[in-house]
Amino acid sequence: MKKIIPFMLVVWLMPAMVAAQQNAGQQQPSQSREELERRKKELQREIDEANEQLLATKKSTRESMGQLRALRDKITARTRLINNINDEINFINGDINSAYRDVNTLKKDLDTLKAQYAQLVVYAYKNRSTYDLLNFVFSASSFNDAVKRFQYLKQYREYRRRQADNIVATQELLKKKIGNLESQRMKRGDALKTEQEQRSILEADKKEKDEVLNKLKGREKELVQDINQRKKDAQKVQIAIRNVIQREIEEARRKAAEEEAARRKALEEKRRREEEARKAALAAAAAEKARAAAAERAANANNNTAATPPPAEKPAEKPAEKPAPPPPAPTPAPTRSENVLEATPEALALSESFEANRGKLPWPVDAGNIIEHFGIHQHAVMEHITVPSDGIVIATTKGGPVKSIFDGEVRSVVVMPGMGYMIIIRHGQYFTTYVRLQTTRVKKGDMVKTGQVIGTATVNELENTGEVELQIWKGNTKQNPEQWIRRR
Repeated sequence: MKKIIPFMLVVWLMPAMVAAQQNAGQQQPSQSREELERRKKELQREIDEANEQLLATKKSTRESMGQLRALRDKITARTRLINNINDEINFINGDINSAYRDVNTLKKDLDTLKAQYAQLVVYAYKNRSTYDLLNFVFSASSFNDAVKRFQYLKQYREYRRRQADNIVATQELLKKKIGNLESQRMKRGDALKTEQEQRSILEADKKEKDEVLNKLKGREKELVQDINQRKKDAQKVQIAIRNVIQREIEEARRKAAEEEAARRKALEEKRRREEEARKAALAAAAAEKARAAAAERAANANNNTAATPPPAEKPAEKPAEKPAPPPPAPTPAPTRSENVLEATPEALALSESFEANRGKLPWPVDAGNIIEHFGIHQHAVMEHITVPSDGIVIATTKGGPVKSIFDGEVRSVVVMPGMGYMIIIRHGQYFTTYVRLQTTRVKKGDMVKTGQVIGTATVNELENTGEVELQIWKGNTKQNPEQWIRRR
């Protein structure tokens, strides 16, 4: 019976082994995989938007910068999509390799379980005599030893049963793993097919982009004229904006000077009244002292009898002390900024609120995409020419609503020749400027709220789209609007 002991040592190990294999088969979803899926959906949405933009610009009779921008946006988004699919394929390959390892491990474990079970069956067959089992129990040296031997035999039978169950469970897990492996292979095949399809579309997009680019290069003279005109328009807009901001600064300084003058006048008046009150108090005190001295002399004269010694000399009276001047007013604590545009508490609060929403401000349009970014950049066709931009230009629907991106006060509504209307809204020391508007719905002095419609986008007939330009200024300093509005 001692031969059974090696088998019983495995009784406590096999359940843990099988459980470990089952846990290995239950992979948790990867956060990176979820991120890939999210990025894939975003990229597909960008491609769809670029397609819509391209379809709109193709309605024009000539190739335009809008077509070139839309094609480049499509190519960029599709390239990123292909890279995303390749990352997904790498994940699938990793899953397939892991599944291969699991299948091989399970096969080895299954072979081990079957071999061990075969040994148990052989041993049970050789020791199938009831006499041998009873002899093993009753040959114990004590009753307790006999009970332990009986429990030992019982556990041995239970172990054989569990061994058979483990073989069945391992076979099922192996079958599941093989099925998962086949599923991953199919998924990889689909991903590879999609990747090839996207590459074919990408090549077609690149070919179309090159054709449009070559045609646009053939109109270089016209494009140069357009660039020069846009630069002139941008200079006019910048001059108009700076004039409005300068007027606001001068107006704020004037109001601050008037308030300071009024404050000084009120302070001088207060000091004059305090000085008059002090003098009146001193005069009243002197009169009261004189009355008291006269009363004392009269009393002394009535009570005087025969010769009295001469009165002792009185010490010289000290002049009345002047009251101490009031303590100087405490110096106000320095504020965060000496900007005159934040001279009032309301303006300061509005500036701080505007700053607190950096990167979270809404877009000025319901739908659209940025077709011209902030700063100096190369021209899309003639790369040797640089084009400056004081804000961002957003392509949107023709005549679409344009909205204020924050609470504020309208400080200017003007017509810019060749560009439509321009609206400037003040938010403390910040200014948002909306250029290229077809119509307006506000006037100077109006208070507007975030998301309030202030006008409609102008129409670019050549590209068959609507356009609006957004500029953000902090005092006289230009800001990058893309750092202030939220990402789409």
